[in-house]
This record gives sequence, structure tokens and C-alpha cells, in this order.
Amino acid sequence: MTTVKVRLRPIVNSINLPTVLKTTILPGDSVERLFMATQVGEIFYIGNGGAIKPFLDIRPRILKLGAVGGGYDERGLLGLAFHPEFYYNGLFYLHYSVAGTQGPGALSEPFQPDPCDPATLNLKWTDRETRYDHIDTVEEWILRSNGQPQRRRTLLNLRRPFFNHNGVNSLNFSPESGKLVLTTGDGGSGYDPFRLSQDDMEIAGKIIEIDVMQHTFILDPPAATRFHELPAPIQQTLAVIAKGVRNIPGISFQKFYHQVIKYAGNVGQDLVESIFSFVHYKPIPVTQLVKAYEMKSEYGLDGSVNFGWRGWEGVFPTSITRSCPANPAMDQKTIAYYQEAVNTSVLRLQPLTSYFHQDSRPDKFSGTALTGVQPYMGRGIPQLTGSVVFTDFARKEQAQPPVRGALAYTRIRSAGKTSDFHVIETDHPFGSQPAYYVSLGTNRDQTGLYLGVYGSMNVTDLNRGTVCELVP
Repeated sequence: MTTVKVRLRPIVNSINLPTVLKTTILPGDSVERLFMATQVGEIFYIGNGGAIKPFLDIRPRILKLGAVGGGYDERGLLGLAFHPEFYYNGLFYLHYSVAGTQGPGALSEPFQPDPCDPATLNLKWTDRETRYDHIDTVEEWILRSNGQPQRRRTLLNLRRPFFNHNGVNSLNFSPESGKLVLTTGDGGSGYDPFRLSQDDMEIAGKIIEIDVMQHTFILDPPAATRFHELPAPIQQTLAVIAKGVRNIPGISFQKFYHQVIKYAGNVGQDLVESIFSFVHYKPIPVTQLVKAYEMKSEYGLDGSVNFGWRGWEGVFPTSITRSCPANPAMDQKTIAYYQEAVNTSVLRLQPLTSYFHQDSRPDKFSGTALTGVQPYMGRGIPQLTGSVVFTDFARKEQAQPPVRGALAYTRIRSAGKTSDFHVIETDHPFGSQPAYYVSLGTNRDQTGLYLGVYGSMNVTDLNRGTVCELVP
């Protein structure tokens, strides 16, 4: 693989932070339109002549963003998916953080595991009904015949322990099963304090299939954190595909000959960002997991995919960084969850490729956080045809501003071997303004790639977003 050069062609300027980029054909239309969802709760699409058209505005439904972390936030409108039969039935789905649900959080101070103190390795999330940060919801909406969207029902209400690791581009339909796929982060903070991602009964840290064709007749289900807390009719609509997820920018699907390859990224903690791929998996019905839990028997997710977190951060056992007393310039790494790393070492899926938070090689980059993974099957950029393209929020090795995000690509190798990755160079006059790469999208046949760029780390800095198309 060699370095590829592309141009970023701006499609939309001066919008709020774009979290999801999808295309679909509106009922009665004949043109595939690009839809853009923003973190603050707006959805736009590109109309005739390139005009920006409003589709839906749910800003009053979104909790107040930016109150934590000086304007930085990982909540908001995080997922948008159109039903495969959207043209005929008008159904689409949203995942967002609900207004009026702000809580105090699950911990009163920042968490740091200490391998010398077992108490820090076995924390329990107690008082969940009061000690949480917010509630996320997954809803079904319909585009009515008069062109107005309307909420139909709520599929899930999820109580989240912290403000971060809620995922992004979190809703996608599987071309294999026809089911809605929800990706959930591990709940947030850092180092997964409560080990939610490996606990089979926890909703956090999983990839979940939702059968939207089953109607539960429950319009507003209670907020839950564990599968057994869900009403039985909702449990019957759910199956678990994968666990061991830390934070994930969605899942994408690539039809390749007679199989469908699944791609998912896992945002790292201290060392590495990882992209995973898999073909075969065994969806585990939640009803079976709950039955085993209630009977106090082992069922487990052995047939599902395990990304390895929190014992593993991509290709490395999860470490914590400490300063070296003899030499402050050196970092000391200690395995945070040694026993968990041992227990999951043979069960976990190996990454397709990884890139590092520190990398001095001239043809690589030092990353911050993975923000998108998409296959590209187009012919417009032939060097990328059949590859997997991914984005990083901001390159770390840049000593001087302005900040720039990173684009790169990789390819699947035979026999599941780990692949190398290569940088995609972009030539765009962002000038002196920062350019954080916050999302990556594609059209339905994966012949186009769209990049969301934002000029700030803070969602409160409005109207600083640009959506670009990657072109030769």
C-alpha cells in the first residue's frame, strides 16, 4: 500500500457538529440524498441544486450539552438510521441523550485503577437509579405523507453512568439480518471502572441487534442498565453480537462476493486505536442470557465476538501510565487488569489493524481517537477501491497549531493476518483554523465517502462545521 492523495470538496459549511452522515432516497423522490445529523439535534439533507433542507429538529429533546468539560461533550444526537424500506414505509431511527435526565454521575471523583489496590479493580455501580449521568433513548420515527416526521415509539431507554463513551454513528441496519444494529460504549469515565463491557448482563459495551419488525406494544419502556431489567417483550427483540467494546464509532458492512464483512473500531485508552473485522458471528438472544442469569447458570457470549476490552486495548494488555521517578522523561507502563488480560487472551478478536498514540515513523501518524470506519467500493479513487478508510479526531505529533485530523486506509489480508495502514493525504485550505475530523460516512453502494470536519473540540462553539466529499 502507498500513500494516497485526495481532495476534500466542501458540500456544506457553517453547520453545527456533524455526527452522522448517511444517504437515502426520500419517498416519492428519485435521487439519493445526503443527510447530516448534528450533535445538538438537527438533521439536514442536500436538496435540488445543492440547497440545504431541514429534515428534523429535535434540539428541545436533547439535554443541555457542554456543561461538563468546558464545552466538550460526547452526548447529544448520536445515531440516525433509515429503514431498508424507508422509501416505502418512511421509518427511521434515532439515538440521542434525553433532555431533563441529567444526573450526578456514577462516581464523585475521577477513576484510576491501581493494580496494588484490589478495591480499585472491582468497583460496583451501586444506586443506579440515582447515581447516573443521563439517559439515552433509541426511538422509531416515521416520515408522514405530508412530509413531516413524527415519533412513533421508543425501543430502548438506557441509563448511562458517565457523560462519555456513548458512541457515535451508533445506529445502522444490517444487510444480512435486516435488523437495526446499536453500538454502545462501555459507559464512560476511563478504564471501564465497573467492568461493564465484559459483563454479559450489562447493556453497555456491546453491539446489539434489534428486531424492529417485532412490536412490543410498549411505547415508553423504563430506563435500564442491565438486560434483565428490560420488560420481557423488549428482551425478545434483542440479540447480542459482540462485547468487550470501549467506545465505538458505529459498525459498517461490506458485501464482498457471497459474504458480508463487518467493520468496527474501538477507541483506545492510552496506547492504540483499533479497527476490527469479522464475517461470522452467533447472535445470542437476550432472553437466553436473562434465563441463564435468573437460574444462576453459565450461558455466556462464547459464540459472539469479543473485542477484549477492558483486559485488552487492541493488541496490548490494558496499561496505566506512571511517571518514572528516576527519569521524568520516561513513562512506566503497568498492566492494569492482568488477570482479565489472561482470561480474555484466547477469546478476543485480533484487530484488523491498529495505529498508535505515539508513532515517530515518517509515513504514519500519532492518533488521538478513532471517529469513523467505512469501506470504499468506488472507482473514483482507484487506489482506495476495496479498502477500509478510517478517520482520527486529531493528529498528536503536530507541535504547532492549527490542529488537523487524520485519514488513513487499510485492507484485509488472507487468513486473518493483521494489516498495515497508510495515510491518506488531503489538500484543503483550512487556513489557520483547526480541523478536527469528527465523522465519516458513505452512500448506499459505498462508492462515495463523506467527512465531517469541525473547527473546535467544543460542541458549544456553534456553526463551525463543514461536510466534505473525498474526491480525486
